[in-house]
Amino acid sequence: MPKRFTIEQAEKLIPRLEALVRDGMARKTEYQQAERTILSSTERIMMMGGMTVDRGSAMDARARRDSAAAHLRDSMASIERLGCLLKDLDVGLADFPTLYRGEEAYLCWKLGEKAIRFWHGVDEGFAGRKAIDRDFLEHHGGESD
Repeated sequence: MPKRFTIEQAEKLIPRLEALVRDGMARKTEYQQAERTILSSTERIMMMGGMTVDRGSAMDARARRDSAAAHLRDSMASIERLGCLLKDLDVGLADFPTLYRGEEAYLCWKLGEKAIRFWHGVDEGFAGRKAIDRDFLEHHGGESD
């Protein structure tokens, strides 16, 4: 069973989550840059019918890509260990499972938001975000620490 959060419990994790999301974004960018370098080199070799390959440069690009991929996996695993569901790394979108009136729901957070102000049902996604109102505050719940 997934961990479920109150708003207060989720908000305590925002600084850590924000750092992990920013790190994940940086690692993804590093990975993509290294992958582009590798693909560009491969395309040049194919277009020129073979050429002398700078093995050091090629190995460096692969090492950068592999390192970034490993760090990215670590960041994603750390987010998962927090109990969060990373929905979109490109924009920094994550959900915290909660209960609202006995039904599974998500507290919705986006990179740059300093507090949890929105929620949505499990089948609604970001487009279904609703502002947290008094009814939600009075009828949502998480798990004890």
